[in-house]
Amino acid sequence: MASMAARCASSALLGALEPLPTAAASSLAVSKGVSAVFPAKKGLELASGAVLRGASSARSAVWSAESRAAGVCKVFKGVRASGAGVMESAPPATREDPVIVNVDLGDRSYPIYIGAGLLDRSELLQKHVKGKKVLIVTNETVAPIYLDRTIAALKHGGFDVEIESVILPDGEKYKDLPTLMKVYDKAIETRMDRRCTFVALGGGVIGDMCGYAAASYLRGVNFIQIPTTLMAQVDSSVGGKTGVNHPLGKNMIGAFYQPQCVLVDTDTLNTLPDRELASGIAEVTKYGLIRDAEFFEWQEENMEALLSRDPKALAFAVKRSCENKAEVVTLDEREGGLRATLNLGHTFGHAIEAGIGYGGWLHGEAVAAGTVMAADMSLRLGWIDETLFNRIVNLLKRANVPISPPESMDVQTFKTIMAVDKKVADGLLRLILLKGPLGNCVFTGEYDRKALDETLEEFCKS
Repeated sequence: MASMAARCASSALLGALEPLPTAAASSLAVSKGVSAVFPAKKGLELASGAVLRGASSARSAVWSAESRAAGVCKVFKGVRASGAGVMESAPPATREDPVIVNVDLGDRSYPIYIGAGLLDRSELLQKHVKGKKVLIVTNETVAPIYLDRTIAALKHGGFDVEIESVILPDGEKYKDLPTLMKVYDKAIETRMDRRCTFVALGGGVIGDMCGYAAASYLRGVNFIQIPTTLMAQVDSSVGGKTGVNHPLGKNMIGAFYQPQCVLVDTDTLNTLPDRELASGIAEVTKYGLIRDAEFFEWQEENMEALLSRDPKALAFAVKRSCENKAEVVTLDEREGGLRATLNLGHTFGHAIEAGIGYGGWLHGEAVAAGTVMAADMSLRLGWIDETLFNRIVNLLKRANVPISPPESMDVQTFKTIMAVDKKVADGLLRLILLKGPLGNCVFTGEYDRKALDETLEEFCKS
């Protein structure tokens, strides 16, 4: 096999259709070492041959018209860099009714509202506030831009609610218990009660921390997600995974806890730095690789439109990602098997984040490098061909994200951190790997350990 260096050059690190139906909720368990195969558009096929049909097969019926609607890409001109590390506000897109994608979880079901200018749609927020008190959790970067607008939306029309806010430091390195304690402190000081609502206003770190605070404060209070980064809009805000990091592992402390709603205002992407935008695209890519081949092909055709912030392209990518995520969460809320496939590249990526120190790389950057490592291992096992591997590498290079780990990562560091990954069962490391044509994957502990060793050796200096 050709070396990684030969196969892919190093990448510079840069700083209204109706929602589709989802299948009935189901929980799928995968025991240690037992492979689960997840073919594209055919739901879940276990090693035993049993098949669970998901709603993903319905997607192809509307793909052609929908992709044509999003396929006309114009470069968005209204974005300017500012010295504060964020982008100054750009003119909002034309206002339309939001697209609604539903996460079907019985009496815990909730909508994902997607559209431009939704922060100004007060009725969408107000109808999900259950009591008289609201605590907005945000950070030092987002608060100056969106906190006042969020408060105004919640109070619009004389809506009777008392609003408090807590502003946390920005960054993955603050996703820890000491910082989380600031949320509890504010909630207790302001006498938030069991009918209060927590609002997560920010990216993935804020969403995870606010969600875990809501899950644990008074043994559970309502919360709303308002994601302001592409990463959070397409992934972390949907599905109820909440938590904080531990020095020995990412997201090791947390809970599954669903929000009342997710409000995705795509205009917030206008203020997102380029590096954060690219990081989010790495999460968008995974949906095409594991279950939605047509979406991957759309990304190959529209990557430059995404990077140039074309409003239609971004809106389509967010909607399509949320549909995929909602389908998976509906079928496997607590990650018994199918939902684990959303962690493609994450086992390697989480090791990178922990190994170099949280905040050294953005989450999507680490996941991008981890995705290439997972694809490399899949190739070594003979489960994908080199053509697909090269397509993956080329797309991520075009997205301006890393395709290999930092030089400081060595084999032993990877192995030590991966040994405590959440997908380890009885000492066996289970991985999400690609297998078969584009859009197919497996979640398995049954693989040749030599392939894993060879991949780690290929990507590490020692």
